[in-house]
Amino acid sequence: MNGGGDDEDVVVAASADASPPLQWRFSQVFGERSAGEEVQPVDMISAIEFDHSGDHLATGDRGGRVVLFERSDAKHSSGARRDLEDTDYPVRHPEFCYKTEFQSHDPAFDYLKSLEIEEKINKIRWCQTANGALFLLSTNDKIIKYWKVQDKKIKKICDINANPSGAVGNGTVANGVPDANISSLRLPVVVTSHESSPVAKCRRVYPHAHDYHINSISNNSDGETFISADDLRINLWNLEISNQSFNIVDVKPEKMEDLSEVITAAEFHPTHCNMLAYSSSKGSIRLIDLRQSALCDSHSKLFEEPDAGGSKSFFTEIIASVSDIKFAKEGRYLLSRDYMTLKLWDINMDSGPVSTFQVHEYLKPKLCDLYENDSIFDKFECCISGNGLRAATGSYSNLFRVLGVSPGSTETATLEASRNPTRRHVPVPSRPPRLGGMAGRAGSESAAGVDGNSNNALDYTTKLLHLAWHPNENLIACAAGNSLYMYCA
Repeated sequence: MNGGGDDEDVVVAASADASPPLQWRFSQVFGERSAGEEVQPVDMISAIEFDHSGDHLATGDRGGRVVLFERSDAKHSSGARRDLEDTDYPVRHPEFCYKTEFQSHDPAFDYLKSLEIEEKINKIRWCQTANGALFLLSTNDKIIKYWKVQDKKIKKICDINANPSGAVGNGTVANGVPDANISSLRLPVVVTSHESSPVAKCRRVYPHAHDYHINSISNNSDGETFISADDLRINLWNLEISNQSFNIVDVKPEKMEDLSEVITAAEFHPTHCNMLAYSSSKGSIRLIDLRQSALCDSHSKLFEEPDAGGSKSFFTEIIASVSDIKFAKEGRYLLSRDYMTLKLWDINMDSGPVSTFQVHEYLKPKLCDLYENDSIFDKFECCISGNGLRAATGSYSNLFRVLGVSPGSTETATLEASRNPTRRHVPVPSRPPRLGGMAGRAGSESAAGVDGNSNNALDYTTKLLHLAWHPNENLIACAAGNSLYMYCA
């Protein structure tokens, strides 16, 4: 791990005074639906991921498609020119354009278990680039695929002296009779043009390794291995070997009736290739060290909220289930999201979260209704900025929250995924600093909720589950149905 907790240089962020609140504004939208247009379920975005450089963005949808975007403002610009432009215009935000799309997964059927396998993309993870080609992993419930996307020169056929108007079908001459005016027939010449087009090719398929639905994949910092996780197991793969994986975590009991918790998310440490974290449905996060043993039955650290006592309801464990975890860029801090809260953990301190941010506190009186319509099982993702100063997570009515997570920060913003993200002017109460273990982890949001008005009911059918933060810029990409919105600050 990254040293002791006394080193002030490794704190997740500086004081709030050094980082004024950001003013978020709309940047771009792709796939925006018109008023009254019905969105097909297969077009709903189900995964978003920036690559490590921030120059490419990938989205996956329920139809098994992967769509790639690339940064357009950096294209065709040399480093020196970009530096001069940045000097003249210090505030420049990334702009993206469509690059390509491909069908990653198709519907399948497991004949042994008589189960249909959805084509929906659950997760996308970028791998290291090589020789100008992009590499990424995508997975549905059962099958992981390794894709290579590379620009290929377009080849054209030219130097044909046959009459094009007389050609039919595959280029044969009509009626089988060549043009009488042609004295000799020249063979076509294939010429490589200066134009190029991105081509996606599936390099490897990693099948039949999970009995349950895959909920996570994560690349290792060594660039050679990755993990995949389902409800009960975590497997370790080598990118070059598709027919063999190693089971490193197995929480399946001998009798399934003894099952008390399942794995909900897993993530490799960003810099230490021997460390990874996984979360559970009981609200705990375990940090494991692959050097300890081949099968990591025991954890090196356990992070969980101290038992506050008091009465527990039927919903207590459901809302405690962690839906997503993300390491900060330098690897010391870990962000987790459960149904009600967003928590920041210091991996050097396992006594409790550093900070807890209430996201859905106002929904506590409505848990019965949420259970009836299954909304209580919604899995909201979270993301953290490249500098570790802020975090973001989604909510209902296509709203998402941006929160300052640095010590002493009171920054908070609630935005709507639309062209006018601040049209809901949200009066959010001030929040006391949340520093250290047990200090100030109680919620401070009003019972009125994120819209600040109890009469303004949220729409539980429009939920913002997936979002990603640019690794180097204050840019957030989020999915609202089939639309991809981007916001900059």
